[in-house]
Amino acid sequence: MEGNLVIVESPAKAKTIQKFLGNGYVVKSSFGHIRDLAEKKLSVDIANGFRPEYEIPDNKKKVVAELKKAADAAQTVWLASDEDREGEAISWHLVEALELEKERTRRIVFHEITKNAILEAVEHPRDIDYNLVNAQQARRTLDRLVGFELSPILWRKVQKGLSAGRVQSATLRLVVDREREIAAFKPEAYYRIEAKLLIGGVEVHGLLDSRFASIEEARRFLEESIGAKLSVAAMEKKTVSRCPAPPFTTSTLQQEAAAKLHMSLSATMRIAQSLYERGLITYMRTDSTNLSSLALGTSKAFIVENFGPEYAHTRQFKTHSRGAQEAHEAIRPTYMQNTSIEGTAQEQKLYNLIWKRTVASQMADASIEERTVSVASDKRPEKFIVKAQKVLFDGFLKLYMDTPEEGEPEAGTFLLPDVAPGDPVQAASIVADCKFTQPPLRYSERTLVKKMEELGIGRPSTYAPTVATLTAGRGYLVKGDKEGTPMQVKSLCLEDGRISERVRTEVVGAEKGKLLPQEIGIIVTDYLCANFPDIMDYDFTAHVEKDFDLIAEGERVWNEVIARFYTPFHHKVEQAVADRQYSRIERDLGVDPADGQKVVAKFGQWGPFVQKGEGADRVCAGLGNGQLIENITLEEALKLFRLPRVVGEHEGLPVVAMRGRYGPYIKCGDRSVSLPRGLAPESVSLEQCLPLLQAEPAKAAAPEVLREWGELKILSGRYGPYIKYGNANYKLPKGAEPASLTEGECLKIIAGSTPTTRKFRRFSKK
Repeated sequence: MEGNLVIVESPAKAKTIQKFLGNGYVVKSSFGHIRDLAEKKLSVDIANGFRPEYEIPDNKKKVVAELKKAADAAQTVWLASDEDREGEAISWHLVEALELEKERTRRIVFHEITKNAILEAVEHPRDIDYNLVNAQQARRTLDRLVGFELSPILWRKVQKGLSAGRVQSATLRLVVDREREIAAFKPEAYYRIEAKLLIGGVEVHGLLDSRFASIEEARRFLEESIGAKLSVAAMEKKTVSRCPAPPFTTSTLQQEAAAKLHMSLSATMRIAQSLYERGLITYMRTDSTNLSSLALGTSKAFIVENFGPEYAHTRQFKTHSRGAQEAHEAIRPTYMQNTSIEGTAQEQKLYNLIWKRTVASQMADASIEERTVSVASDKRPEKFIVKAQKVLFDGFLKLYMDTPEEGEPEAGTFLLPDVAPGDPVQAASIVADCKFTQPPLRYSERTLVKKMEELGIGRPSTYAPTVATLTAGRGYLVKGDKEGTPMQVKSLCLEDGRISERVRTEVVGAEKGKLLPQEIGIIVTDYLCANFPDIMDYDFTAHVEKDFDLIAEGERVWNEVIARFYTPFHHKVEQAVADRQYSRIERDLGVDPADGQKVVAKFGQWGPFVQKGEGADRVCAGLGNGQLIENITLEEALKLFRLPRVVGEHEGLPVVAMRGRYGPYIKCGDRSVSLPRGLAPESVSLEQCLPLLQAEPAKAAAPEVLREWGELKILSGRYGPYIKYGNANYKLPKGAEPASLTEGECLKIIAGSTPTTRKFRRFSKK
């Protein structure tokens, strides 16, 4: 035996490490996990301490055989999988599957792929940490027990093909509960008074410190303000300091990439993994905000050289997450002097975000002067409030501006002169605008991750896969826009001593890019909350995560934790199986006044729909986007029965307006065209349809890139996700999740399958 064999998870990581180790070392990839629980059976021996029954999947047998041959020929085998629980488990599986002797096996870990980090790890190997392995086994086993026992109940009680999970079901409940909060909210109108004021020669906007409940009260205020003398009542001036945000953890990177770069969670993690494997950033799964002494030193040197010594402020942020399983270091660039990198546009943007956030965290606080002026009237007790801020010293703001929370206005910066009480103020205009109280905001991917982290649901490595499963995987949620309800309101304006009135449209409840629960997601949530309240309880889910942390710290025995959970859980499963109650969703909406027939909303095999009448004469129509059984009105339901609707004729063919899975559209012969926003299928005219039909057919949208490794890509096309390699396309195996596939797994799929071919319709010769 001679030489050293280093085993990592991915080919990209292997390629980077090989450059640093050079001759005498051979670096090979395991292409992720080499063993797992069997796909089509429980694979947990409940009677014998919940012992997992692992197997080598067919698509990994060739990889294992090659690694076994290389390991047998090597003098020393170095297991260099990632430093978290998942990586520790991969190393343990390699020991078991390759039958590695302890004397010639070394475990090495590093949180960045740089030459110094790799050589340092080789100098200080360790044994496999079985506490981390057991924590990963506990999570995998518990999630298999929950999914394997709950999913068949959903198939029987609700609909086939559904799934449930400890983390995904609690996360789904968050979105469903929020939607119900919004549905129960009753918007109330109020009048907000804003004035355009001239203070010390500067034009500013002041907001009245009171609201009015009706237009009559607002009108009375404006009438009494005619000819009023305004003056400065008080001026408050104070200097505040703003601290920079900590370096990125997994969750804060996902949130900020969503806010600033409009990246999805899965895209952020995919790109971050690519940057890590290329040696450009530290490990991307972490809940630590700690920075190494080297990072602190190089950051300070960069700041002093490029901004000046007054901009440097070395600080170490505390990690608030207890039991941080990957608490080694925050996500940061491996070399602080690399202000930019080569790569795709997305890689460059994400790297730039990480670099700026890291450097900004080591910069001085910003010093800001805040001024608040209150303006009084001689005819009314209310006061106008004018706020302004001025940056005295920009500090970290010179490099990086934090993103405000959703729903919070961004702070403006403008000058406000020094004034004294009694100084006169001129009002150019005063406007009374009708507004409505706002319900809680729906979750975006960004805010959902923040809430999951707050409640302790899941861990950094699970956020993106959980949201992907709920949306693309199961269709319990969709990411989309809520159009809101247009309301006709009146506004009043006092200008030049006269009050004018205008009517305008205020849209209430409109939101963009939010996670919207679908009917099936609501039904599954209701069923699980009624029958398995523990699984859906946020505190319970968080306590399970804490148990996993204690297992990782050696303070809990992993199968004892599983046993405490499983016994009462399995008892409830048995009760649910014996219960002959099925989830039948039906809601009476009322009677159609035109013909007196009963109208109901139901959930059937093909989803939610409304039905009018009974028996052979009944009429059915599917619910539109954003419509739910629990809040659809009779009026909305009756509109659905008008479709499909023949609008007219074009070139001898009927033009039919209808709603489909992807929204409203018109159909004429073989041609289907989506209706643009503002045109409803219930009312669109033939004159409006003809330009759409006569326009050139739009080209098919380019497939979305889900994952990418050079010429190897996972794309989302018209018929779902698939692999593209060179000029050939390959189908994904049944059950494969695009978001979790590695480059190696894709290459294995390609090796074991043939490219798809374009199918042509055959015609018989005449």
